[in-house]
Amino acid sequence: MHISDLPKVFSILKKEYARFQTPAVTEVAEELRASPFRVLISCIISLRTKDDVTRAASKRLFTLAGTPETAARLKQKEVEGAIYPAGFYRTKAKTIIDISRELVENHSSKVPETMEGLLELKGVGRKTANLVLTLGFGKPGICVDTHVHRITNRWGLVSTKTPSATEYALREVLPRRYWIPINDLLVAYGQNVCAPLSPLCSSCAISGWCARDGVKKSR
Repeated sequence: MHISDLPKVFSILKKEYARFQTPAVTEVAEELRASPFRVLISCIISLRTKDDVTRAASKRLFTLAGTPETAARLKQKEVEGAIYPAGFYRTKAKTIIDISRELVENHSSKVPETMEGLLELKGVGRKTANLVLTLGFGKPGICVDTHVHRITNRWGLVSTKTPSATEYALREVLPRRYWIPINDLLVAYGQNVCAPLSPLCSSCAISGWCARDGVKKSR
């Protein structure tokens, strides 16, 4: 895939996106008017957790506490109960409380608006930080998860070994207007069409532009 193909490819992906369910963190952000704190906490919950579980767990937690102040006062068992059965829910519960207390004590209960500030928070990596910047603050960022990493490499747009390397590579080649939407579009497409194993290439709407790098078996 060439850079010149991207306008057409993204136009098709936006049409395809309407057929799929919105990724969980984006859905939570839209419902909660993109509160940076709630986006951050939903991202923490979503790690290694299915979207349906993330949606339900986030909503349960935010009925108990929707701000850093209220979340910081919760007991770990309360958070565990709210977010179960999210993966690693005990670890995540502690992280949520620790982050909430850090925000209250050192950030005037406000989520940092910079990559550097977000990465200083316990348990926050570049994927989560980029999602908070884009969904919570509307700032430019490229959130690279396994879907974005896999698909952009299959396209031949980048050639990288890790999601972190993919983010930096995309910052060099991807026009800025696609930075924010690429995650939502490719997460949805990766969940429904461009699967990790045996992708649905025969019914892929953008197969004509895809190099299919690394694809050994497809349907």
